[in-house]
Amino acid sequence: MKANVPTSLPHAIEGVLFDLDGTLLDSAPDLYAALVVQCGEESTPAPLYAPVRSVVSRGARAVLRCAFEDRGEPAIEALVPRYLDIYQRVMGEQTTTFDGIDGLLERIEARGMRWGIVTNKAGFLTDELLVRIGWSGRAHAVVSGDTLPLKKPDPAPVLLACERAGLKPAHGVFVGDDLRDIQAGAAAGLYTVAVRWGYLDGGDPQAWGADAVVDHPDQLVDLLRLQA
Repeated sequence: MKANVPTSLPHAIEGVLFDLDGTLLDSAPDLYAALVVQCGEESTPAPLYAPVRSVVSRGARAVLRCAFEDRGEPAIEALVPRYLDIYQRVMGEQTTTFDGIDGLLERIEARGMRWGIVTNKAGFLTDELLVRIGWSGRAHAVVSGDTLPLKKPDPAPVLLACERAGLKPAHGVFVGDDLRDIQAGAAAGLYTVAVRWGYLDGGDPQAWGADAVVDHPDQLVDLLRLQA
């Protein structure tokens, strides 16, 4: 299946920025594992994996609601620090790159193009996760959810990543699996690509107004003209 590409790519692509969880990495298994541990501590039955996976892009509170929603928001808020402690301990154990991502990044690097990460994940988790998967120092820019006062869908983190990577927004591409990724990338002036393989937060990538929609990283290789 070919990528749906309704608009033209920038004339000269300087680099690509990516969302992290759900776009580059399938981190849901570790996020779920942390919830299972906490459910055991709280003597609460653990929910099934599928409904948790569908909301992990919304953050820790959304994950906790899958098991503790009946306790109310104040109780969920109180559970967040312990959940993050557990997640930090298991983080990276079951997290993997999505099929085709390793090859995509290698092709980007082989072309001398820059790539970076713009995530809403907290910085202390982002930095440690990149160390654990062997990506520390590999990306030209990493902007986390608490790097700035604003996070996606605001364009500020994307613009900061462009600045750190030495990338002109008009010559950049932003790739993500959530509506807020497309909104942030478009508002920052980048060409936007929505991916269907991520968490999607229950949304339809075709309806997000992205410049292109792809089903597999190999389609990004073709779209960005990275073929060998």
